[in-house]
Amino acid sequence: MHMALREASRGMRGGQGGPFGACIVKNGLIVAVAHNRVLVTGNPTQHAEVVAIGRAARHLGTHVLKGCTIYSTTEPCPMCFSAIHWAQIDRIVFGTGIADVKRLGFNELSISNSTLKRLGRSRVVLDRAAKRECTDLLRSWAALETKKTY
Repeated sequence: MHMALREASRGMRGGQGGPFGACIVKNGLIVAVAHNRVLVTGNPTQHAEVVAIGRAARHLGTHVLKGCTIYSTTEPCPMCFSAIHWAQIDRIVFGTGIADVKRLGFNELSISNSTLKRLGRSRVVLDRAAKRECTDLLRSWAALETKKTY
């Protein structure tokens, strides 16, 4: 989660997106790290998780990311959860929840990963970690004069 937090901070400093970072790990090794790139690319699909999945797939040479864990500073949105499911990532570890970023003005669907998992019969394991650190990240973003929601 440390790498996801660091990457989210890097993206915030560069004005490239919101307070979101992701890191994909396999067998204890980092295979991809990314931050949100929606604003810099003008592409609403460039969430940190989707960017990290693309990088991990290229790095590993496969679209099947079994054996991987994705660490995300915030609970993945439904689009990102679906991408994680389709990539067959084993586990999602996240800090803050969808409701936390929705309160900041982001255009989030209020559908939790646990609901998506249940309705879609996904095998992905859901865990929480570093909630305090991820909440601090959101507070830092909220204090920025240049922040933009989407």
